[in-house]
Formats: sequence, C-alpha cells, structure tokens
Amino acid sequence: MNGFLIFLQSIRWQDIVDITLNSYILFRCYVIFRITNAFRILIGLAFLWIFQRIAVAIGLIVTSWVIQGITAVAALIIIVVFRNEIRSVLQVKNIKMLFWGFPQQPFHTPIQIIAESVMDLSRKRIGALIVFPGREDITEKIQNGILWDGAISKEMITSIFWEDNPVHDGAVIVEGDRIREVGVILPLSHRHELPSHYGTRHRAAMGLAESTDSLVVVVSEERGTIQVVKGATITPIFKKDDLERQLEQHLGLMVKDQTIRKKERREICIAAVVSVILITSIWLSITRGLDSLVTFEIPIEYMNRNPGMEIMDASVSSIKIQLGGSGPLMRTVRPDHVRVKIDLGKSVVGQNIYTITHENISLPPGIVIKSFEPSVVDVSLDVLDKKDMPVQVDWTGKLPENLRMEKVKIDPNTVQIIGGRQILKNITTAYTEKIPLESIQTSRTIIVNLALSPASLKVAPGFKDKITVDCTVRAIPKNGQ
Repeated sequence: MNGFLIFLQSIRWQDIVDITLNSYILFRCYVIFRITNAFRILIGLAFLWIFQRIAVAIGLIVTSWVIQGITAVAALIIIVVFRNEIRSVLQVKNIKMLFWGFPQQPFHTPIQIIAESVMDLSRKRIGALIVFPGREDITEKIQNGILWDGAISKEMITSIFWEDNPVHDGAVIVEGDRIREVGVILPLSHRHELPSHYGTRHRAAMGLAESTDSLVVVVSEERGTIQVVKGATITPIFKKDDLERQLEQHLGLMVKDQTIRKKERREICIAAVVSVILITSIWLSITRGLDSLVTFEIPIEYMNRNPGMEIMDASVSSIKIQLGGSGPLMRTVRPDHVRVKIDLGKSVVGQNIYTITHENISLPPGIVIKSFEPSVVDVSLDVLDKKDMPVQVDWTGKLPENLRMEKVKIDPNTVQIIGGRQILKNITTAYTEKIPLESIQTSRTIIVNLALSPASLKVAPGFKDKITVDCTVRAIPKNGQ
C-alpha cells in the first residue's frame, strides 16, 4: 500500500495531462476510423506492437527486431493502400468534428423516392444506372463524373436520365440524401458468361460491383427490366418492395431498436476506457524504461523544536538518498529540491530515536525514492540553562628552562555559559584554547578563544568569548638566584 501511495505522489500534473491528451487522441482515432476498412488493419498493427514490447521484455532480440520491421513496413502499406479512405475521413467540412463530438450519421437515403423513381423509369423504358457506394472508396474506379450535389427527388432522377439530357448515358452516384455526381463512367466487366442481351449499362454495373462493395441499380432501356447488382450477383426486381428491401440491406437503414443503440454506446465507453489503459501502460513502460538514478547527501532539518530545549547531539547530520525518475526530469533536480524533515514536536529531554520514512522526505513531482540511509536518527535534547564558570588557561608544554612564570592575569576571569542543563552539571570550569608555553619567550599579552565542549555550549550575551591573558615571566639567573 505504501508503494502505491508513493507512486501516486510521484505523478506530476504534466504526466496526467500527457496521459489524458494522448488517450483522447487515440479515442478520437477510434471514433473517426472505426467504420473504415483501414481500422481493422490498424488493430492488427496495435497487436504487433504489443507482441514487440513483450518480446523486448523477455529478451527475444531477433523476434523483437523482426516484428518492429514488419510493423514499420505495414504502416507504410496502410498509408499507400488506404490513402483514399483515410483522405475521405479527414476531409471533413467542419474541422471541429476531428476533435470533438461524434461523426454524424449520414443522412438517410430516401429509399421510397428512389424506388418509385426507378419503377417509373422502368415503365417509361428510360435507361438508368444508379450507384450506391458501400464502405470502400470508389474514387479510383470511376471516371469523368460531373459534380452535382443535388437533393434526391423523383423529378430530378427522371430529368437526369431523360434521353435529351447530355449526361443520361452515365451513372449517378448517390450518397446519403443527395446525388453527388452524374455522367459517371464505370469500369466494364469482362465476364464472358453474361447474357448476350446485356448492354453497356449492365456490364458497367457488373464491373463496379465486382471490384468494390457498391450496389448498382440498372434499368434497361430496351426491355424496361430492373436488376440490382452487388458483387457477382445479379438480382432481378419485379416489385417496388423488393427494391426497397435490397437498398435497406445495403445501406444499413433498417430501423435500429433500443438494444442496438445501447450496444453502440457501450462500445464507445469501452473504447474510451481501453484508450486510457493503453496510453497509461505505454506511459509507464516508457517512463520506467528511461529511469535515471542519482544520489544526494541531504542535511536533516528539525521542525517544531521546543524553544526551551536545544539539540545537544545527533547520530547523523545528513541522509544519503538515491532518487530515480525519467532522464530529462532527473537532469533538472538539484539537492536543494530535496528536503529531509524530522518533527521534534513530541521530543523529550534526553535521547530521542526517530525512524526515517518516505513521509519525512519531500521530493519534486515525478521523482521517486529508490533507497536511503541511515533509516534511524538518534537525537539528544536538553533544557537550556545558564551557569557562571571561572575561566582557566589551558597551558600545554613547558617554559624554556631559563624562564619562570611570575604572574598570570586573565580578563575576564569568569564567564556565563548557556547550554543543556545536564551538560552544565558536569562542567565546573571554562577553559581557553591551548596555549603552548614554548612560544612564551618574554612577558606578553595573549588573546585566545574559549574552547567550549560540546559545541552546543555558548557564551551568554554580554560576556566576552575572547579571553585576554597577560603573562609575566622572569629570567632565572644561571646561579639559580
């Protein structure tokens, strides 16, 4: 549990923005491309990438290299093969649809109007060729179309295929509730088993239906017959209801019940969750794979100390901490960004033992603790007190043989020392720094500091911490007088 909490603390706000942004981009790609054929290939590429990461994780070097090469080549093939399909998806009139909302369902094709128009053309023996594209892009299969973009109506369909209209011999392309192009030339089928009475219209319908997933309605000018062509199948139509049924099945315009709508919403929600999980996994694999280590020596900070107490001694003054994180982030970390704090709010006079935990260490976001030592700190505290003490010179060595110390005057000869009460009980005299007697050749004045031990002892305000020592020496006559 502690490890999980530490991990949560290591996450920066930039990491959350990074994961959220890329999860949304992945989710938008799913929403935009899910109805295309290229999407299934992209799913295959995603699985290839997952296998490649698994191969890297378990040390399959050659396998990882091969899968990586296949993935790169496959990505290039997708761009080449499905470039028209990708372009048609990205060429939206409202650029906001790429970043927000869901692609609007295409306008329902007015099937009844089309069926009535086709039956009317059949009765009047007016030839017609109407194309209903499927999911595949047919741009490269057709030629010489004239952009029309007109709303579908019975009168418009009849006028387009009227024999005096210059575009009546070509096909029309129907998308949604509009006629997109007219006068379109379709590829001809070269099948030899077609009936001999099939003319150019029928062969053109077969040619497009065989090479794409489009549905083509053909009305014969000579016989007034109606055929629906899809794939390699030619279905004769005798009643209006039969034509409507064929169009509904091809265009997917059967009325959706509530269950289907719920299923679509559930798929969208699952896609959003999967996007977040996938991007988070990628983020974890990348950031943890790029971890760098650095070791700092961080001084300990003591917080909430009772003003009436003083730290007399501590087992250590700093903690050695090894930190980890992503390389770019670790290069910005300095020792002053890391703090080690010990709360002395509940400390008592005497020895206090504190265990260092992750809670005692403050880190920049995105950085984690790999290790630290020591994990235990022994701190001694005492109540501050004052004590007047005599000052004594700490002599060392001995005077030259021809000299004798006649008189020593110390100023000041007493000082007041501030320190822990327990320490002051055991101290009766304040000594100066050592003065070597060998250095005294004549009477002189020496200024020295007090040598207070331990270092927690201090001279009280108003008292001198420098001691003036006046030494008077006299030479000893050779006869000893």
